[in-house]
Amino acid sequence: MRLRDAAGRVLHLGYCTNVHPAEDLTGVVGQFDEFAVPIRERLDTPVLGLGLWLAAPVAAALAADPAARRRLRRELDVRGLEVVTLNGFPYRSFQDPVVKHAVYQPDWTTRERLSYTLDLAVVLADLLPGDAARGSISTLPLAWRTPWDAGRASRAARRLDELAKGLGDVEAATGRVIRVAFEPEPGCVVETTAQAAARLAGMDTDRLGVCLDLAHLACAWERPAEALRTLRDAGLPVVKVQVSAALETTDPEALRPYAEPRFLHQTRCAGGQAADDLDEALDAGLPAPWRVHYHVPLHLRPEPPLTATTGVLREALAELVGQGACDHYDVETYTWGVLPPGHRPRTPGQLAYGIAAELDFARDELRLLGAR
Repeated sequence: MRLRDAAGRVLHLGYCTNVHPAEDLTGVVGQFDEFAVPIRERLDTPVLGLGLWLAAPVAAALAADPAARRRLRRELDVRGLEVVTLNGFPYRSFQDPVVKHAVYQPDWTTRERLSYTLDLAVVLADLLPGDAARGSISTLPLAWRTPWDAGRASRAARRLDELAKGLGDVEAATGRVIRVAFEPEPGCVVETTAQAAARLAGMDTDRLGVCLDLAHLACAWERPAEALRTLRDAGLPVVKVQVSAALETTDPEALRPYAEPRFLHQTRCAGGQAADDLDEALDAGLPAPWRVHYHVPLHLRPEPPLTATTGVLREALAELVGQGACDHYDVETYTWGVLPPGHRPRTPGQLAYGIAAELDFARDELRLLGAR
């Protein structure tokens, strides 16, 4: 979906397809008919934006085959779908029974991560609508925090230099600008905006910047206005925003139904105490209140005494839209399949309905801020 802010700037709003498990091109196209088209029709919008997730083997195959990229573009066009952003954080196997720390591999010390991201850039350059100003790719914030030392930091810095050069090569070959956005996340080398300012300093900010995930921002107990000021003062652009909400509570025992084996649910306390997963936090008896890296449906209120960090989401959107700080907004609730059973969609139609309701929520929030 496209909106315009009060200054007339185009805002792209879509949903991230990493909620779907397909990891071959046939499966990816099948998602368009099973989910994306019903979502678009329910929202009554002529064009629906997808934050497309392509596993590494699919990205490599598409990057090597211009005809396949043209076919994929046609599959999108005939269904009223468009892609201005890709999610390049999970490398593959993101909806496996157990993901946890595997999602951070390969990291930015490796050539595999560089190759994957440049493959995505080649693909995105051919998927971008002709009138889109630029494309974006979100990626992990360098690596999980351990092991990390000066040698690994130096290798990552070299990879980022190679990345910027490769993005320049893509632009020279296609005329399309693609930017890569590093996404601060709890437990990683870059967890907060302050760490982004410190550890991403010196990179090519014409082509590289930050993906601001609003659930991660809330879990770090950051205030949106201060976080954006930190990034602005460091000269780091907000290339992409993940519109997401985390769980919050003053009664941690109420979170037990959300402890599950697939994803890592980093837990952060207002006083600074931390745990790398929800079950670990529950066993440790950390002091409340807690915020938990568990993306919850934007339009639904968790059952009391649980709440969602929707207030942080609204504050952040107000700052971002008011400053004209970003034009790519992606709803990213990838946890539908691991919600407690009573909240989990049982059919593809129910999942499509839920994602459409999230997008409607996000569209309404942007409209309240003056977007049309």
